[in-house]
Amino acid sequence: MRIRNFFAASIIAAGTFSSAVAANAANLIDTAVDSGQFKTLVAAVQAAGLGDALSGPGPFTVFAPTDEAFSKLPEGTVEDLLKSENREKLVAILTYHVIFGKVMAADIADKKLSVKTLQGSDLVVDAMAGVVSVNGAKVTAVDIEASNGVIHVIDRVDLPPQ
Repeated sequence: MRIRNFFAASIIAAGTFSSAVAANAANLIDTAVDSGQFKTLVAAVQAAGLGDALSGPGPFTVFAPTDEAFSKLPEGTVEDLLKSENREKLVAILTYHVIFGKVMAADIADKKLSVKTLQGSDLVVDAMAGVVSVNGAKVTAVDIEASNGVIHVIDRVDLPPQ
């Protein structure tokens, strides 16, 4: 469970600095907090008890939904997920947005691949035709580097398969 919690915390790593920001000295969680556009994601990580988990070296690749992406979920979903009795489900959702390793946009250019998430299910990353998507969610910013990984911002929260 401790390892799973560690991996789940990496989802909080969502910065919205421009993709031109390179080699940020901050870790993924600090990058998310500093960005100001991932308040819901950071709150979810805290509710899941994962706030201290990003002390490890990684590297991780995070497909990070913005606050706006969370607002697209049905009304009451976020509030329900933040309840302590839903911690396991929240951890599953958070880890579904993270893969192990540092995957830059150039690494997947002109490819479509299935990648295993830390939650255990696969995501489809499609970078064909110059548009990048993750399970159909549009990637709105890429290659936001942190000291322990990289962030790619997405416009939707993906829920793991049941």
